Amino acid sequence: MGKFRIQTLNDIAVVGLERLPRERYEVAAGLAEPHAVLLRSADMHTLRFSDSLLAVARAGAGTNNVPVAALSARGVPVFNSPGANANAVKELVIAALFLAARNITQAARFVDELALEGDALEHAVEKGKKGFVGRELPGRTLGVVGLGAIGVKVANAARGLGMRVVGHDPEITVQRAWQLDAAVEQAQTLDELLSRADFVTVHVPLIEATRGVINAQRLRAVRPGCVLLNFARDAVVDEVAVQAALGDGRLAGYVTDFPSARFRGDPRVVMLPHLGASTVEAEENCAVMAAEQLREFLEHGNVRNSVNFPEVVMPRVQGGHRLGIANRNVPNMVGQVTTALAAAGLNIADLINKSRGEVAWTLLDLDAPIPASTLAAIRAIDGVLTARAI
Repeated sequence: MGKFRIQTLNDIAVVGLERLPRERYEVAAGLAEPHAVLLRSADMHTLRFSDSLLAVARAGAGTNNVPVAALSARGVPVFNSPGANANAVKELVIAALFLAARNITQAARFVDELALEGDALEHAVEKGKKGFVGRELPGRTLGVVGLGAIGVKVANAARGLGMRVVGHDPEITVQRAWQLDAAVEQAQTLDELLSRADFVTVHVPLIEATRGVINAQRLRAVRPGCVLLNFARDAVVDEVAVQAALGDGRLAGYVTDFPSARFRGDPRVVMLPHLGASTVEAEENCAVMAAEQLREFLEHGNVRNSVNFPEVVMPRVQGGHRLGIANRNVPNMVGQVTTALAAAGLNIADLINKSRGEVAWTLLDLDAPIPASTLAAIRAIDGVLTARAI
């Protein structure tokens, strides 16, 4: 085929776009019939998908702005960039711990509102600072909900500050467990974590299972005077329940990266304008990661860091001709494909097939080009979603 057409829905860091060489890729915001979409925060739920669409890549971790289920049904993988912005979010969470522990935002606002000068200002400052007495972090307990790329970095950084850290993540990966400081303690349940922590920080993706995971029932388990931090997604926290917990003293404070009119004017709440990944380095890291994963899929069919497709990476056979097939995860799909290839007299040099949920992805390296008629026959198999020569 000619150049791959990549439609961008947001401004993508130049260092990422440079990973898509001009001799093979046409990249622009207004492209028609794109082969792939590259985006950050744009909402794709109302967009019409072109039949040419082969992949979607998000320069960021969350994919709630992407209609993943609809794309899965079309055999289109959705890639994200887990961990690329982890350090940026970690730094902001640690800053939020200090903001909350030392009442920094409230104290700064107090000083800024003092319309005084000279001795009068000094007197007011000395008198007023008593209202902002804080607490030091060493020896305090931080509860980390979710031990993915960000959660692990936050937990390790808090240990470096001398904090006791309790983590909860029933689905922690082996890779993340190896990265975690050995002194981080495990909470068997979320309620156990909430009952032990002076500060709680949430680092889970927004899916149905995590929507409102910090709710009224859970907040009944918190240690009185606990401070809650939310730098994950707004909807993982039930704002009504948080407001009630602030009102009765179960929560001493709430620091969030997702502003809400509900908390405007509440001195116990610090709201930031979604700054978690807003660093030059994070935006560049996400763009590079998304572009490289997109290129690897379009040019070789390899799947890395997809939220709806299985991880599939197969080195190409020297001189081979690659075929990539997405299909519903039902029996005898590979058998039907290999039968069609055998009927065309094509030998399979290498093959890998993996599934994830309702979708399977198969890569085959053949010893000769696949005829158009054979490719059409494979596409006609009931259950095949996409098939292309790569």
